[in-house]
Amino acid sequence: MLKHLFTPLVVGEIKTANRIWMAPMTRCRAGQPGDVPTELMAKYYAQRASAGLIISEATQISKEGQGYAWTPGIYTEAQEEGWRRVVRAVHEAGGKMVLQLWHVGRVSHHLLQEGGKPPVGPSAVRAQNTKCFVVLPNGTAAQVDPDTPRELSIEEIKRIVNEYAAAAKRAIRAGFDLVEIHSANGYLPNQFLDIRANQRKDLYGGSIENRARFVLEVVDAVCAAVGRNKVGVRLSPKGVFADMTVEGSLESCLYVASELGKRDIAYLHIVEPNWAGGQSLTDEEKKAFRKTFPYVLTFCSGYTAQMAERAIASGIADAIAFGRLFIANPDLPERFRRGASLNEPDPSTFYGGGEKGYTDYPFME
Repeated sequence: MLKHLFTPLVVGEIKTANRIWMAPMTRCRAGQPGDVPTELMAKYYAQRASAGLIISEATQISKEGQGYAWTPGIYTEAQEEGWRRVVRAVHEAGGKMVLQLWHVGRVSHHLLQEGGKPPVGPSAVRAQNTKCFVVLPNGTAAQVDPDTPRELSIEEIKRIVNEYAAAAKRAIRAGFDLVEIHSANGYLPNQFLDIRANQRKDLYGGSIENRARFVLEVVDAVCAAVGRNKVGVRLSPKGVFADMTVEGSLESCLYVASELGKRDIAYLHIVEPNWAGGQSLTDEEKKAFRKTFPYVLTFCSGYTAQMAERAIASGIADAIAFGRLFIANPDLPERFRRGASLNEPDPSTFYGGGEKGYTDYPFME
């Protein structure tokens, strides 16, 4: 019996039908040229509209913020119109949807940057043990090592903060119910929090308060742009993806969570580190986020329906986000409700391509 998973939940100013959220997942199927959301993407998301809340794939707030080919943006009129079609399809199918705002920072390559410039980061420290996805000059796609970034100036940091706010305005104008600031998984806000990626000696480096300054400035700017009840934030405590450091990570994320609690935002989304081979969060660590952040709290990473039900019943979580299960099971909530078997996802079709492995997974009879 999954009574807690199927209880409605108020998130900011919206009410969700259940607590089974669809996690953000990069699929690399944006239309070209221009990284524009397509009708195929609208079909994909609308198929999954029975999720309590759909969090979109990470969406770059600028060309500078892109680290992978064929990912969608939210900084041009064409991209905004493309997302409008996607959200309309989700709403018509009865769903609610969040746009995840993304700047990859140093996890990028000059082939993805305007004019072939190097990517940017808090410091000139190259990300190890991670890859970017680019289209080479000969037209073939390839995974490549990120370039060494150049350190952002304070003026450029202010410009990026404003780009987050502008992207959030576009998202809400396109019809999204909320926006989520992607501060996890080794991307730019996470880089500022990280003690190895961030070597700065100014007001954005050193102490936890200084390293958290960038993400909190982004949150404040986005809240001012669209309203705090429309804002969520994703964090990855103890995460190792994209060369993040475990040391100090939990403390930094708990500090950010406490500051977010003071801002009364719609929700906090914790992606647990074991999805990328990191250390699992303990129950005590999860409870620390519950104690620190008193509003809607969701966790994500490898949950089953039964694990999710227990997490919500215990009071640690208000919702659970599911990733790969939603790729292969567009009707995942109904499968959970009936205790039905689940389709297995095909990893070879996760990134790039067309309908195969995207919109062709079967629904239940």
